[in-house]
Amino acid sequence: MNKNYYAILMAGGVGSRFWPVSTSSFPKQFHDMLGTGETLLQKTFSRLSKLIPKENIYILTNEKYNDLVLEQLPDATQKQVLLEPAMRNTAPCILYASLKIQKENPDAVMVVAPSDHWIEDENAFIDNLQMSFDKCEQESVLMTLGIKPTFANTGYGYINFQANENAIKKVNKFTEKPDYETAKTFLASGEYLWNAGIFIWSVETIITAFQNFQPKLYELFDEGLTVYNTDFEDDFIRDNYERAENISIDYAIMEHAKHVYVLPATFDWNDLGTWGSLYDKLDKEENGNAVVNAQTVLQDASGNMIRTSDKKVVVIDGLNDYIVVDKEDVLLIYPKAKEQDIKKVLQKVKDKFGENYG
Repeated sequence: MNKNYYAILMAGGVGSRFWPVSTSSFPKQFHDMLGTGETLLQKTFSRLSKLIPKENIYILTNEKYNDLVLEQLPDATQKQVLLEPAMRNTAPCILYASLKIQKENPDAVMVVAPSDHWIEDENAFIDNLQMSFDKCEQESVLMTLGIKPTFANTGYGYINFQANENAIKKVNKFTEKPDYETAKTFLASGEYLWNAGIFIWSVETIITAFQNFQPKLYELFDEGLTVYNTDFEDDFIRDNYERAENISIDYAIMEHAKHVYVLPATFDWNDLGTWGSLYDKLDKEENGNAVVNAQTVLQDASGNMIRTSDKKVVVIDGLNDYIVVDKEDVLLIYPKAKEQDIKKVLQKVKDKFGENYG
């Protein structure tokens, strides 16, 4: 294990498209979405610990999830859990964590990774990460892992790269979620990758980038440098975090920096953003139904995503391509084709029955 290797796990999201399983009080990263016996957070921590010392893996999350993190990650200490007192997108929390890490180890190189993504070939992921770490130790660059697109997806950002024979490519530009026709041209060109939101850099390089491109944000968090990694850190963050601009790392840094590189990933990846994306990755029975936790009797039923509390018996007749999710006092039966509307449905439920249902 290299003591200079660090990781930041982003674990503060709500994942509202996975309602009713994922709620604001218990989001998807803390659930065993795949029925593997491990939550998404636990799987991500375990994956990263194959290369990075466990004590160097920091978890960034909202303060209301502190107990959940410590409960699910017994190998992590309170020191490793960085708590956001307010939702401020990814740039502020990455800067905060980077300054903490730099104070502890100025030679650190780090990966920033979502805690709720699905990665199948973990050895390939570690190989990609090692190659990226090597590049960032040798050069002052900002790196990301890109995913080779398999269809014209309008739900992801795209990375345009310079085609060459090198494994690691120079990035030309980032493009936010395109419309369908634009996505088709990206796919046909062969020079675009999906942006997976996995970033690698040295702490020196990323902090210099914040100084250059986000000086006000840098000044805000630099004010706390003397108290980071001390008993006074929490007070500073609680008093000042809300002053930070609500901005993503893509807008704040990646779209402005010049020395940005991408490694096309050699592992299978899914952001597990919707019930449909989960369905795609699960094993199916003979009629294409994906089942998690339930015991089923199915008749004239195909293409359904079925998830219940442990071992509940589910009988379905004449239902095709639906999401069927049972959780305590909520039952969702919803067309897969309309899964993007689940966030709107959740809001209607909250308006009618109260916030406890979301």
